[in-house]
Amino acid sequence: MELIERLEQVVGARRVLRRRSELVTYAADGLPSYNKLPSLGVFPGTREELLSVVRVLAEANVAFVARGAGTGLSGGALADGVVLLGLNRLSRIISIDAENGLAVVEPGVVNAALTRAASVHGLHYAPDPSSQAACTIGGNVAENAGGPHCLKYGVTLNHVVACTVALPSGEIATLGCASGEADGLDLLGAFVGSEGCFGVALDVTVKLSRDPQSVRTMLADFMSMDDAAQSVSSVIATGIIPAALEMMDNPTIRAVEASIYAAGYPTDAAAVLLIELDGAEAGLAEEAALIASICMAHGAREVRVASDPAERARLWQGRKKAFGAMGRISPHLVVQDAVVPRTKLPAILERIAEIGARHRVKVCNVFHAGDGNLHPNIPYDAGDADETARVHLAMGEIMRACVAAGGTITGEHGIGIDKLDYMEDLFSADTLSAMCALRDVFDPDRRSNPGKVVPLHSCREWRMAKSAQ
Repeated sequence: MELIERLEQVVGARRVLRRRSELVTYAADGLPSYNKLPSLGVFPGTREELLSVVRVLAEANVAFVARGAGTGLSGGALADGVVLLGLNRLSRIISIDAENGLAVVEPGVVNAALTRAASVHGLHYAPDPSSQAACTIGGNVAENAGGPHCLKYGVTLNHVVACTVALPSGEIATLGCASGEADGLDLLGAFVGSEGCFGVALDVTVKLSRDPQSVRTMLADFMSMDDAAQSVSSVIATGIIPAALEMMDNPTIRAVEASIYAAGYPTDAAAVLLIELDGAEAGLAEEAALIASICMAHGAREVRVASDPAERARLWQGRKKAFGAMGRISPHLVVQDAVVPRTKLPAILERIAEIGARHRVKVCNVFHAGDGNLHPNIPYDAGDADETARVHLAMGEIMRACVAAGGTITGEHGIGIDKLDYMEDLFSADTLSAMCALRDVFDPDRRSNPGKVVPLHSCREWRMAKSAQ
């Protein structure tokens, strides 16, 4: 009770949640497979309140999990019997420096809101996760989030230049440098993608990108998944780097077209490629024509170019809302995230289809084909124990097939708790131990997001705080 009273003194009684009926809202993230109930929920509204809360928790030796919008897909922002530290109220864009292409934001700023604010200057924030209408910059930093346009522009790490961080001890650290490369170790590079295990961002300085002079958005449809996958490698082999190169298979297309997000995709196609080029007007038409000819040579039935901004927005809405559209198929969904070499796409897609058929589950593929970042999804009914078991067996085989193909187990969703079982398939015991040693530099008591990313038994000298057990 003393802890609750101290937290209420900082943020006010209305901003400390303790009732189960209030906390159950935060028991899951965007991946509905896990339910973990926090012990408390605390929601600071200012930087000063956030820092004070972190210090109160440090003095009480209490573990916590920072959470933004809760759109993550790995269970990374779930608080299992520990304090949930909600950052969604810290939503202030502190400054936009249009001349130098920089913005300073609080961690609860919504991704798309930053681009809207920057758009009056002819600028935008390039990383664009499909959840960008809801996800926050702080969460993007924690997961090193990607998005369709990261093929050309890079992931969150490539756009963050500095962070002011509250370490779990309550100390403040400045990582990176807004004016250029900082001397010394790249601790900012370690912090971005650390999934909340190293502390909490108080503010984030990001690069803003100039809006392109021209854009071409193209939709190519195929009667064969293999033909579509072959087209991806052939397009990249030209040396042209599209801003985005996305693939959707037939089950995904049908789900989208049956929903309010219908984009005009052909429902009889085995696969579609959504391809976007941007840059200077000069030469863009020629690049688009070359890509269209490659797709046609690989068996595309049609390659159409969006005729206006409205059609472009409609094509992208279908892609970005595809996960939501799958809710029409089944009440539950397993979403995964693995990366394979582009040249392995045809083989791995065939392997995924074989695994799905053998386990009698429907696999829906919608993914960032340009960089081999797969998102196999399996809709299912969690109330059916037999189907649930088959789904998880199939997904485990799919993930391990991606590793065997020379890939890895996440491109943007993070490890969280969902992928802990795969870490030892990818990393040696010494490498996992080194990850634990790095974490100890930031959080020696393991109070910040405990139990995530690295299997606990991999930390040879694990010293967990009692409050985090």
